[in-house]
Amino acid sequence: MVGQPTRVAGEFIETVAGGEKVRAYLPAPLPPEPPLDVAQFLGIYDRARGAIGALDGVTTLLPSTPLFLFMYVRKEALLSSQIEGTQSSLSDLLLFETDETPTVPLDDVIEVSNYVGALDHGMRRLRDGFPLSLRLLREMHEILLKSGRGAGKQPGEFRRSQNWIGGTRPGNALFVPPPPDRLMACLDPFERFLHLDDRTMPPLLRAGLAHVQFETIHPFLDGNGRLGRLLVTLLLCEAGLLREPILYLSLFLKAHRDDYYRLLQEVRSTGRWEAWMEFFLTGVAETAEQAAETARELTAMFERDRQRIQAFGRSAPSVLQVHNLLQKRPIVSIQGAAKELAMSIPTVTKALNLMMGERIVRETTGRRRSRLFVYSEYLALLDRGTEPLAR
Repeated sequence: MVGQPTRVAGEFIETVAGGEKVRAYLPAPLPPEPPLDVAQFLGIYDRARGAIGALDGVTTLLPSTPLFLFMYVRKEALLSSQIEGTQSSLSDLLLFETDETPTVPLDDVIEVSNYVGALDHGMRRLRDGFPLSLRLLREMHEILLKSGRGAGKQPGEFRRSQNWIGGTRPGNALFVPPPPDRLMACLDPFERFLHLDDRTMPPLLRAGLAHVQFETIHPFLDGNGRLGRLLVTLLLCEAGLLREPILYLSLFLKAHRDDYYRLLQEVRSTGRWEAWMEFFLTGVAETAEQAAETARELTAMFERDRQRIQAFGRSAPSVLQVHNLLQKRPIVSIQGAAKELAMSIPTVTKALNLMMGERIVRETTGRRRSRLFVYSEYLALLDRGTEPLAR
């Protein structure tokens, strides 16, 4: 890249892992030296900043921001876990949360559900005034790995052994993060950077730098990728750029995995922070623009379906109650909806049958008992881009 500053992004040190000598990497503290050449990515920074502002504004216009967040967070949890190799679908997660049987291994779905819990915890703590800190990251990690495949990987604790990325052992790995005895020497300045009060380092840039640094330090035995992606949204919420945790990069990173991993390595090997920031900000801009458009589409869809339901006459009030529930849970059973809404089974059955007649919902099982109904268009809209990655 023309004008690329020459900088040292870190250093390799020799250590022993698994009985063999390996070269582990120690990142230089943030911010980079020399400072970022913002002129190289100023155009995409302005676009990303504008897209974030527009997305934050759209959420205030939604008829029910909590309902949108409920589903959008689940989509992000799914995508983030898919990058790590799970095969769940959005329907699998919703079936799991409705106490129905998913179509994939249970550990896959539990992993996604834990992600939702970790984000909820992090946002609740930030709103209570707790700072974004190493302690909060450990708390979230404990929830992220509390059950499923990661339960045996020291949930909530920084690693005490060497990990690596790629390869079958440290000796043939693509990348070896800092040794465990050097971990806190990297994490302490990282935590200070999270709290940096510097007008020349706006939150969007700080989030982009922090994500790479966290992934490079790789402080946990498992879950670093998912927590590192959550870190971006938490930083923007803490800084006040977003009122709700509604920006997620996993769909962009899933679609550009090769570029993502290549640019992480280039930062480590040659200090190409500007190339990374251009990629990161492009992801922020595209993701924010897509999320704002999705919110607008959902708002229009809900209103259109409400208008159709109003034509049901005396049945309309009860059907609208079931429709409101479907906005929160796009897959429901008659028994589950009746219990949650404190309505009779015949009333719920009639409401769902009326909506089936208008093709607002469809029945998915073909059974006479224990039937499941899905809010088809809603789920299809949210399902965009969530096809599991090929193994």
